[in-house]
Order: sequence, then structure tokens, then C-alpha cells
Amino acid sequence: MTRPDVAVAVVDAETPGNVGTIARAVKNFDLADLLLVDPPDLDPDGEAYGFAGQAREDVLPSARELSFDDLVAEYHTVACTAVTNEDATSHVRYPVIEAPDLADRLAGVEGPVAVVFGRERVGLTNDELALCDEICAIPASGDYPSLNLGQAATVICYELRDLTVADSQLPAETHERAAPDAIARLHDRFGDYLAAIDHPEEKRAKAGRMFRRVLGRADPTPREARTLTGLFRRGTLHAGESAPDSEEGDDA
Repeated sequence: MTRPDVAVAVVDAETPGNVGTIARAVKNFDLADLLLVDPPDLDPDGEAYGFAGQAREDVLPSARELSFDDLVAEYHTVACTAVTNEDATSHVRYPVIEAPDLADRLAGVEGPVAVVFGRERVGLTNDELALCDEICAIPASGDYPSLNLGQAATVICYELRDLTVADSQLPAETHERAAPDAIARLHDRFGDYLAAIDHPEEKRAKAGRMFRRVLGRADPTPREARTLTGLFRRGTLHAGESAPDSEEGDDA
């Protein structure tokens, strides 16, 4: 997937705290820059810097101020809005990309991209929307689709993570599947258990296949396989049937 440079632009924000929250999301998800059109006063001792977390050290102080005209001239702009007013006859606000599809849509865009957010109360104006290249909306409840400005920007930044985050911080896969011989021993114990509880003989093969499918999906660890093997062995003994002598590795 192509990784365009993606910036976040905030137009005429009223609340410094929202700007700080957005700066933090920019840093969380490795977006390129924070762009501000007509921003409020961002006092280094005020709530913008207080809400920005570690983004107070780089993203927020290096935020670039520019005009809306310069924004749409320099960037491929994606206007983010809650109320889309989709109408196939309108050339202003149609069609609309949903947030989960945005990364795939932008993967092939050449040049810098800016996702654009408007004012807390009224969002972007129709004139501003008309100047943007695309429109994006976050699917939400029809009864109350409007999100807080900072929340909306954080959701969009998250949805763009496949384009922007080079190295995920998710833990590495450490799951170890039990060895084939341990799985085979577990199947043998399950067969002994079915016989011990007098499960109908004509149904045992079907039960064995079902158990094999369950284990195939579960990918049991060595310890899980040993524990299940031991449990079936004990169940067999308690059912009053003679079972083979305990094998090494049976661990209930």
C-alpha cells in the first residue's frame, strides 16, 4: 500500500483543548503535520498544551498556520463532516467516503493529503466543502451523529493508521502450538474417554471428527494439550474403565 504524507487540518477551532487533543492524535498515529486555519490562542501554559500529552514537545509547537485557500491549493483535501446531506443531484457534498474506507481510498493519491475538520458547533461551511477534493463521514447513530471535534479527528487518525504507522506496537505473536505427537495423544485419550462413558459406538467417529475440528481451530499450546489429555485420562478412570498406563506428559 502506498503511504502518502497525511496531515490534519483544523479550521477555526474555538477550544484550545480540542487542538491539543488533535495534536496528540497526530502523534499517536504518526501523521505528518498539524495545520491550523484561524486557530485560537495556544498558550504554552494553557489547555491546548495540557491536552496534547507528548505532542506538546513537537507536533503542537511546530503546527503550521495557513489560510483555507492555501490549504486547498497545496493539499489533496478530505473534508470530514458528520452531517453529509448526501444527494446524487448535488455537486457539493456527494459522494461521501466512510471513515473505515478512507485509508484504501487515499493509498493511491499522489502528493500530500490533508484531512480537514471544521468548527465545533457548525463544522465546515458548504463553501468550504465545495473547495475540498473529497468528503468523509464517520458512521454513527442517526439519532445523534455529531462527534466532539477532538473525538472525530482521533477516529479518523486511527482509521488512517495503515497508511501512517510504520511499526505497530502490538505485541509479537508468541503462541506456540502443541507438537503433533501431543495432539495425537490427546485424540487417543478422547477416544478412550468416549468408550469409557459408553458413548454410542456408531457416533464415536463423528464425535472424534468434531473434536479434531475444534482442536484445529483452537491451536492448543503444549500445556493446554497436556492438561486436556490428563483430564480425559482421569475421566476415563472415573468412568470405571481400565485405561492405558499414564504416559509422560499427561498433566491435569
